[in-house]
Amino acid sequence: MGRLHAEEMILNMGPQHPSTHGVLRLKLTTDGEIVSKIEPVIGYLHRSFEKHAENLEYQMVTPFTGRCDYLAAMGSEHGYAMAVEKMMGIELPERVEYLRVVFAELQRIASHLVAVGTFGLDVGAITPFIYCFRERELILDLFEMASGARLLYNYIWIGGLAHDVPPGFVEKTYEFLDAFDKRVAEYNQILTGNKIFIERAADIGVMTPEVAINYGVTGPSLRASGVNIDIRKTQPYSIYDRFDFEIPLGEGLQGTVGDSWDRYYVRVLEMLESAKIIRQALDQLPVEGDVKSAIPKRIRPPKGEVYFRSENPRGELGYYIVSNGKNVPLRVKMRSPAFSNLSVINEIGQGFMISDVIAILGSLDIVLGEIDR
Repeated sequence: MGRLHAEEMILNMGPQHPSTHGVLRLKLTTDGEIVSKIEPVIGYLHRSFEKHAENLEYQMVTPFTGRCDYLAAMGSEHGYAMAVEKMMGIELPERVEYLRVVFAELQRIASHLVAVGTFGLDVGAITPFIYCFRERELILDLFEMASGARLLYNYIWIGGLAHDVPPGFVEKTYEFLDAFDKRVAEYNQILTGNKIFIERAADIGVMTPEVAINYGVTGPSLRASGVNIDIRKTQPYSIYDRFDFEIPLGEGLQGTVGDSWDRYYVRVLEMLESAKIIRQALDQLPVEGDVKSAIPKRIRPPKGEVYFRSENPRGELGYYIVSNGKNVPLRVKMRSPAFSNLSVINEIGQGFMISDVIAILGSLDIVLGEIDR
């Protein structure tokens, strides 16, 4: 008898599929349930951010940065502001630096809560999704207190902040931190050690350190592969060198480092480290200081170019800016961490089942607005 051989089939997943985390189309080549090739097709959410930036004054670009990674708008604003400030040699008041760190780390927690909750949802766990959004709402309450908005903020300006935090903000942030550690214990109880969750995530989509580095993967997805690189530690910016915090790395629950479970759990641990940074920043926060005192009346950087990178929730966010001495940038290029992270999916997804592709994609934590820019 001849050996049975199934024909390959092309299957389109998305761009309207709920588990593609936005308008992403995955072109899957399958042999039955086994995937032999994954081709991500992007471009359905092109925002023309970089072209817009060439036609706007420097300060007018800030709101558009948040519209790229809309789950980490504070971090995107922070990175852009620091890039322009580096070009202009602006020295910030201490209070501004500390408050920026507070908002950046609150945003990291809020972003990771979405990543953890939706990852649970992708593999069939509904309750963690509800729990994670419960805590995220509390962070958005704090953002609303400070900026008046809950998703896109335009709060971190070049040279400072739009305005100081209102009375009661610090106290409410402490209240959130006091409750948050206990909440993370709930996620661990429901997901981290759950037998079904482990079977769906452990040893799935293994990314070796060599593969991660070769594809330019950064952030939690890189550290889950055991690579100890975090720009806040390796090339400290702002005032991150003043804080004591650890860099969680993947350890391999079942002996294989860099799988989908590692990418999930690194984000869980990072939330706790971010909470530690926020508490230290609030403890050291200067009482005095005008958050607008360093904002230039006219933003006109000298001729030249700059590349500035920061550690956003999805990885290394970089801004390359070219100035011709005018009040409008000649060129703005964003280095999107999610773009590079998504590119590795074919490498780590081959040989797994279609249902595993959903788990692998969820573990990479992409945002399509940032990928398409």
